[in-house]
Amino acid sequence: MGIPFLGPLVNGVKSIPGKLAGGKKPDADAVGYQLDQPANEYTDPEKFKHLAEYYPVVDERDAKVADKWIKRHPEMIRLTGSHPFNAEPPLPTLLDYGFISPVNLHIVRDHGAVPKLDWNTHTVTVKGNVDKPLTLSMDDLVKMESISFPCLVTCAGNRRKEQNQIKRSIGFNWGPAACAVTHWTGVPLYKVLNAAGITKPGPGRRFVCFAGPKSELPKSYEGQQGGPGSYGTSIDMETALDPSCDVILAYKQNGEHLHPDHGYPLRLLIPGYIGGRMVKWLSEIEVTGEESNNFYHFNDNRVLPAHVDAEKANEEGWWFKPEYIINDLNINGAVGYPWHNETLKVDPSEPFYTIKGYAYSGGGRRVIRVEISLDGGMSWALADVTERETPRWAANSSGARAKHWCWCFWEHTVKVEALAGSAEICMRAWDQTQNSMPERPTWNVMGMLNNPWYRVRVHPQPGNMLKFEHPTQAGPDKKEGWMVNMANNTPAAQE
Repeated sequence: MGIPFLGPLVNGVKSIPGKLAGGKKPDADAVGYQLDQPANEYTDPEKFKHLAEYYPVVDERDAKVADKWIKRHPEMIRLTGSHPFNAEPPLPTLLDYGFISPVNLHIVRDHGAVPKLDWNTHTVTVKGNVDKPLTLSMDDLVKMESISFPCLVTCAGNRRKEQNQIKRSIGFNWGPAACAVTHWTGVPLYKVLNAAGITKPGPGRRFVCFAGPKSELPKSYEGQQGGPGSYGTSIDMETALDPSCDVILAYKQNGEHLHPDHGYPLRLLIPGYIGGRMVKWLSEIEVTGEESNNFYHFNDNRVLPAHVDAEKANEEGWWFKPEYIINDLNINGAVGYPWHNETLKVDPSEPFYTIKGYAYSGGGRRVIRVEISLDGGMSWALADVTERETPRWAANSSGARAKHWCWCFWEHTVKVEALAGSAEICMRAWDQTQNSMPERPTWNVMGMLNNPWYRVRVHPQPGNMLKFEHPTQAGPDKKEGWMVNMANNTPAAQE
C-alpha cells in the first residue's frame, strides 16, 4: 500500500512502522516527557511540521457543500456522505506513518458545517462563578505559558460498525481507525482558571463547562449553556485544576495552527478522555455548580444498558441518568496487518509473518500487555510492544500518577504454517488496572466504547494462499467483513 500525499517533505516516501515518514526515527524527547513536577516542559514541535501539512487541493466531493473551502485528504473514508464530514483513514495507512500521525489523516468528527473563524477576531470568554471574568484573544493565549505533548484523540464510537452488525445503533459506521496520535500545543486550562481567580473547587465551582460557537448546530435546549445551536459539555473542577491531567486549550497540532476540521483556531484537549468532550472552535468557558445542560452533553456520549433502545431511552429519560455518562476511554485495540483482503502465500522460503496493530487505554493508564491467539482463545502469546511514549509525570513509575496519553504499537511474529492452520487471529490488550478487552461485545444504543477481542478470520485459498477477513470495513457503502456476512447470513468469500 503506497503512502498518500502529505506534502513535499514526505511525498512518495513510505515510512517504516515505528518510524516517522521519511524513515526518520522519532526523537525520544519529542515523543514523550519525564515530568516529575508541574513545570513548563516544552519540546520542539518543529520536528512534526511535515506531518501538519494540508492536502493541496479541495476534494471534489466538497465542491457543493458548506465546507468547500476546506482541503481534505481524498483517502479519508467518509462515513456520513459529503456533509457533515465524519471520516477516518485506512488503518494500515495510518500505522505506516508511525507513532505520530499526519494531521490530514487524523479522525474527524463534525456535527455540522465547520465555522469559518479568524485568528485575529476569535475570542474565548471565561465566565460564571469566577472572581475575574475574562475575554481572551488568540494573541492573549499565545502569550501565556504553554505546554506541548503527544496525545491520542479517539471517538467513543471507534469500532462501532461491529456493534451495528449485532443490532443497529443510532450511530454511524466507524471502523477501527477513529483514533490518532498527534503533537498538541496549548495553554493549560488550570492557568486560565487561575487567572480568573479559580484555584480550588467549592460551592458553585464544581464544574467547568465548555461550548463552541452559537448557532453552529440545529439542536439545542432553551436557555442551554453555550447558547442556542452550540456544542457544549463539561468536566469536573478537580480534573480541570489538576496540572497532571494536562487539560489544555490547544491552538497547534504537530507544530502548526489547527486545521479547520480539528478546531481552528482553538479547541479543548482532555488527554485520556473520549473525543466528544474535546470541544472544537472553543468560544466559552463557564464555571458552574452543576454539569452542563447543553443538548449534546446529555444526548451524546453515553453507554446505556443493553436492554435500552432509543425509544425506551427517550421515553424513560435514560439520557439524563448521570451514571451512564462516559469520560475516560476504555481499553481497546485493533489489528492493522494483516489487513482486510490481504493475501499471503504459504511458502517455505518465507516462513514467518508479523502481525501488527495498536492498543490504548484511557485515563492515562498504561497498556501493560497485548496478546495474540491463533486457537480461538484457548492459548495466548505475548506480543512485543514496539513503540510507546515515555509517560508524562512520575516518569518510569508504575503508579497511577504516571500518565500515558498515547497509543502503543505492537507486533507479533508467527509461523505462516501456524496461520495456515488457524481459523482466526484474536487480539486482546490489558492495562495497568487489569482492565482487558472482553471476548464478546455488549451492544448499547449509541454503539460506543466497543472493545471486544479484535478478530481476523483466516481463509485458505487455491494456490497455497491465505486470505484475511476483518469483521467490518468503515463506511456505509462497505458491505464486507465476516461480521457483515454473518449479519446478512452470507458465506465468507472464497475467491
